[in-house]
Amino acid sequence: MFEMKDTLTEREVRSGLRYLTLDGVMSQSMATLTAGAFLTAFAIQLGASNFVIGLLAAIGPLSQLLQLPGILLVEKVRNRRAITVFAALISRLCFLMVALLPFLVGPQVAVAALVVLLIVNSALGAIGGCSWNSWMRDFVPESIMGSYFSKRMRWATAAGIALSILGAGYLDLWKGRFPDHLTEGYCLLFVFGFVFGAMGVFCLNKVPETNMAAGEHEKIMTILSRPFRDENFRKLIAFMCSWNFAANLAGPFFMVYMLKRLGLSMSMIIGLSILSQVMNFLFLRLWGSYTDRFSNKSVLQICGPMMLVAIFGWTFTTMPETYFLTLPLLILIHILMGIASAGVSLANGNIALKLAPKGQATAYLAANTVANSVAAGIAPILGGKFADFFSARELTWTLTYKSPDEVFDLPTLSLQGWDFFFFLAAIIGLYSMHRLAMIREEGQVDEKIVMRELLGQVRSQVRTLTSIEGIRQMVSFPFAMLINFKDYIVQNGNGVSDKESGQNQES
Repeated sequence: MFEMKDTLTEREVRSGLRYLTLDGVMSQSMATLTAGAFLTAFAIQLGASNFVIGLLAAIGPLSQLLQLPGILLVEKVRNRRAITVFAALISRLCFLMVALLPFLVGPQVAVAALVVLLIVNSALGAIGGCSWNSWMRDFVPESIMGSYFSKRMRWATAAGIALSILGAGYLDLWKGRFPDHLTEGYCLLFVFGFVFGAMGVFCLNKVPETNMAAGEHEKIMTILSRPFRDENFRKLIAFMCSWNFAANLAGPFFMVYMLKRLGLSMSMIIGLSILSQVMNFLFLRLWGSYTDRFSNKSVLQICGPMMLVAIFGWTFTTMPETYFLTLPLLILIHILMGIASAGVSLANGNIALKLAPKGQATAYLAANTVANSVAAGIAPILGGKFADFFSARELTWTLTYKSPDEVFDLPTLSLQGWDFFFFLAAIIGLYSMHRLAMIREEGQVDEKIVMRELLGQVRSQVRTLTSIEGIRQMVSFPFAMLINFKDYIVQNGNGVSDKESGQNQES
C-alpha cells in the first residue's frame, strides 16, 4: 500500500506533483473553514477569554515539539508517506469532533474540550509534518522547488479565497435566519472542513516516495545538535525564532482586535481577509520566480520590512478611537500583509529546505521547527496573559499648537491594549531583519537589485492595465482561471509547466 522505490520516473514525479498540489488545495480548504477567523469567532461564541484565544494560537507552534519523537519514528519506520497519511487522517478527524461539541457537552465544558481536540489535532499534525518535510525534500526537484511550491500555494490560496467568500455569506445568511443558533452554524463549517481534509489525505496517499538514504543510528540529541553546530543554519534558526515570535505576538489578536476594539462585522472582517488573500495569490507566482532566480534571502529582505510596516500600521487604526482613516488604513494594511506574507511564507519554507543538507533534512528541519515552535508558542500565550493588563494602560503622543485664539491638538500615536503588542512585534521584527542579514545563501542577490526588478514588473503591469488589452484581461481573469484549472487537471503535464518539466528532466 505504501510502496517505495529507489528512483522515480519523470511520469511518476509529474503525477505526484499533481496530487501534491491537489492535497494543498484540499488542506487549505479545510484550514479556511476550521481555523483563522472562523475558529476564533467560534471560540468567542463558546465564551473563550483572551487567554484562551492566545492559548489556541500557541497550541500549533508548541505541538511542533513533538517533531522530536517524530524524528525517531521516521528513522525507525522509514516510510514517510505512511506516517504522514495516518497522522493527517487521524488529526483531521478531530475537526469532526469539534463540530459535534455543542451537541455532546455543555457550554461550561465546550471551551476546554475545544482546547483538548486542537491539541490532539496539532500533535498528530506535527508528527506528520516532520515526515512530510523530509519526504518533500527528497521528492520535489530542487531546480523547480521555489516555482512549484509557489504554484501550489497559489491554487491553495485561490481555494481559500473562494471558501472565505462562501463561508462569510453562509454565516450572514445563517445569522439572519437562526440568530439564536449561531454556534450550530459554525459547526456545519467544521463538517465541510473535515470533508475537504479527508479528500486531501486521499490525494496525499497518491504521491510516491523514494527510499530514504541509509543513515547511521545515532542518539536523538546527537542528531538534533548537528544543525546547531552548523554556523550558517544556526543563524537561520536565530532569524526564524525572532521572526516567529514577533509574528505570533501580534497575529493571533488581529481578529479579536477588529471584533472587539473596532466593532467590525464578521462580513467586513472576512472581506478584508479575502482582500489580503487575493493580494497573496497575485504575488505568489512573482515571489516564487524570484526565489529561483535570485534567492530566498533576497525575497525576505524585501517582504520582511513590508510586513513590519503593516504590523506597525495597526497602532494607527485608532486615535484613540476609530476615525475617518480607520477603514482606509485597514484596507492598506491587509494589502501590504497579503503581498508580504506571500513572499515570507514561501521563502521561509524554501530557505530552510535549501540550507538543510541532502540526506540530513529530517534532523535539520526538525531542529529548526522545534526552535521556532517554542518562540511562536510563547508569544501568543504572553499576549493573551497580558491582554487584560495592557487594556488598562495607555500611551499617547500628541502634538499641541497654541495661539491666542485657539488650541489645536494633533494625536500622532496612541497605544491601548493590543496596540502595545503590535508596536512591540514591529520592534522585535526589526531585530529579526538584522539576524537575516547574517545568513549566507547560495545565489543570494542584493535586495536593491530585486527591488529594481520588482518595480520594473509593477510598472509593466500598470502600463498593461491602462490599455484596452489590460482591461480585457482583467475582465476575463475568472474565466481564464477556470480554463487553466481544467487543463491543469486533465493534461498529462500534471504539476509542472513545460519549462519546468524541462528543468526537471535536466535534473
